[in-house]
Amino acid sequence: MVIDLNRTHATNPTWARHARFHVVWQTLTMAFLAVVEVGLIWGKIAGEESGFYLALVLTLVSPVAFLLSWVARKSFDGALSDPGGIPPLRLTLFRRERSLDMNMVAVVTALLFLAVIGISYRG
Repeated sequence: MVIDLNRTHATNPTWARHARFHVVWQTLTMAFLAVVEVGLIWGKIAGEESGFYLALVLTLVSPVAFLLSWVARKSFDGALSDPGGIPPLRLTLFRRERSLDMNMVAVVTALLFLAVIGISYRG
């Protein structure tokens, strides 16, 4: 929420007002989903194992949707970052400059953590 509800996103004056509305809507949706997921894991809403896996699947919704949007971005002329947003990390690997989008880094990291958690869970 810190990344999305600040000057680079939700209050970025260079973004269209409608785009800012969507980022706040998406951020609040993910925050409320997180509360539900914690309730499923810690609460008595569902059985321990089924609650865990339901929470895991709900947690996967956002990063999977991000990757699908990334794959389809050319069809709607989308981009991962904006000139007024978080800049990509520039690296030199094997004498070639590479650009690493920090959104993609966050999503891939989240998916790896979720995979480890899901595989290691013993209900």
